[in-house]
Amino acid sequence: MRKLLNEELGRPTLEEYATQEKLPVVVVLDNVRSAQNVGSFFRTADAFGMERIALCGISATPPNREIHKTALGSEQSVAWEYHSSTLDCVAKLREAGYRIIAVEQIEGAVMLDDFRVEEGAKYALIFGNEVEGVAQAVADEVDGAIEIPQVGIKHSLNVSVSAGVLMWELFRQLR
Repeated sequence: MRKLLNEELGRPTLEEYATQEKLPVVVVLDNVRSAQNVGSFFRTADAFGMERIALCGISATPPNREIHKTALGSEQSVAWEYHSSTLDCVAKLREAGYRIIAVEQIEGAVMLDDFRVEEGAKYALIFGNEVEGVAQAVADEVDGAIEIPQVGIKHSLNVSVSAGVLMWELFRQLR
């Protein structure tokens, strides 16, 4: 088998990507401390056509060299906004009609393999800090939660890996 060249991948230009329809999903970062994790979120959001990223609290914002290391330019293609408070961001998204979903091990969480998107719904997926997860005050305000089934001893994934799993599943269900 021959690997495809970049020119053969049919990638859109930055201008073409900007006009493409995006999935009705906002990715919310609740105090994600690693700029490289933030960059990974941008790259994955670009790959799966997420609407935008909301960077909250201590989460780094572009332009940032550490974000660029993993984003590889996708910080220019994915729309983003900054909120000093995740709670304020959640309130604005709720007001705009988004279903607020924490990606967290939390009481009442639905396992990802049981989660089904609802037709016509808009989603805000909240991913938490690498150590503390989604803040309890934020978890208190969500409409629901999704947990990724795991069988290992850690029951923990890197936040950007979790993002890839969730974004892929929503992409799969919504496209």
